[in-house]
Formats: sequence, C-alpha cells, structure tokens
Amino acid sequence: MWNQKRTDADDGVTAELINIQGDNGDNIHAYFTKPNGPGPYPGIVLVHHLPGWDEFYRETARRFSDHGYVVISPDLYERFGHGTPDDVAAKAKSEGGVSDDQVVGDCKSAMEYLKGLSYSNGKVGIIGTCSGGRHTYLVACRTTGFDAAIDCWGGNVIMPKERLTLQQPVAPIEFTENLSCPLLGLFGNEDQSPPPSEVNHQEVELKRYNKTYEFHRYDNAGHGFWYYHTHMYRQEQAMEAWSKTFDFFSRYLL
Repeated sequence: MWNQKRTDADDGVTAELINIQGDNGDNIHAYFTKPNGPGPYPGIVLVHHLPGWDEFYRETARRFSDHGYVVISPDLYERFGHGTPDDVAAKAKSEGGVSDDQVVGDCKSAMEYLKGLSYSNGKVGIIGTCSGGRHTYLVACRTTGFDAAIDCWGGNVIMPKERLTLQQPVAPIEFTENLSCPLLGLFGNEDQSPPPSEVNHQEVELKRYNKTYEFHRYDNAGHGFWYYHTHMYRQEQAMEAWSKTFDFFSRYLL
C-alpha cells in the first residue's frame, strides 16, 4: 500500500546498471533495483515507453523496489546506440523502431534473469506504459512464465492493416487467446491512443477467451496521466491508479 511503510523500517534500495543477454543472445543494458534484504522477493520487468529508456523509468523502478520488488528495466533501444533518451528514441524512430520479436525476446530474458536470482520468490510480473503497455500485452500473450501483467494506456494493441509494419507485423490483440496471466489495464477516458472504443474492443476479446482481467478507466485523464514531469499528469487519477497497481501485483506476486 502507498505511504504505509513504518517510520522505523530498517531497509533501503540498491540500484545499478547491469548487462544481461537479450534477444538472440545480444548483450544489452538493464537498470536493476532491489530491496536491501534477504528476500525472497517477487520480480517485475519494467518496459519503457516510446520516448525511451529514460529517467522516469529509473525512478519508477526504485519506487517498486521500495515496495518490496526486484525490478529490471531492459534497454529496448540498445541496438540503436547510446546518447540522451531523446536522441536515441529519435534514432530508433528514424530506423523504423524496435521489432516486436526483439521486444518479446528481451523481456523474456529479463524475466528469466529475475527468476534465476537466489532471492527470487519465483514470481514475476510485467508492466509498461504507452508503447510499453502495448509491449506488455504482447509479451504476456507470446510468452509463458509471467504471473501478472499491467498495461498502462498501451496504444496500438489494436492495429488496422494499414498500420502494420515489418517491425510490427501482427496486432497484439490477435494473440489474446494465448494471454498467459492475469491482466490489469489502466486507461484515461480522454486518451486517443488508445481511444475508449479500442479499450472496449480489448475487453470484448478478453471476455471472448475467458481471460482473468480488470480494467480501470479514469475521467478527466488522457494519455500519460502518470507522467508528473509533463502537462499530461493528473495527480488524483495517477495516485488512484498506483493504488490499483500495488494491489494487483500484491495479489498475484506475493
């Protein structure tokens, strides 16, 4: 629960940059955070958004670890080189973006890394925002081994044929039948990526295949309503959604 840690709690968090083997055995960077204690701890794969592997995700990783999770956030743009998040994201965009297959491989490798830790409790969740929400949905449908998934306003889960590309050849919604774990969806009703009509479509497909899921939709909130560093931030809706996030992960990962 948010803001319920005892004032005499004797704990802390370790954060560092590590290297892991990603898709195709590639060596990639990942931001890694863990509580300072013996564990065992559940794990979280944190999937960054289209603007890149940026400071917001490092802060988010530390927040989760402060609540008792070991977190790994892989750099999905590793193959495009290094620089500021804005520069690398622009380079990735100019070259057609990261492929869905590669994202699935990187996230699967991150999950396996977490499960291999001596202080893992054996359970791992996955969460992402924006394109990371889309990737979360995709990964949870195309892999097994995750115990919970949270899609935060992931656009392009539903894609008409004219938006499909070599990097994104199949819309994630097409894999819904294979969703392998419970799903939480968090959406703003003023968002256009995805718009409410597409969120409705996702629900239809999830119900069609009898998947375990829950969606929460927020009025007066659009895309990126967690992003306190932007004009999109909506404090009340963001903190309510964070409460839903902690509750969902605690139910399925602890």
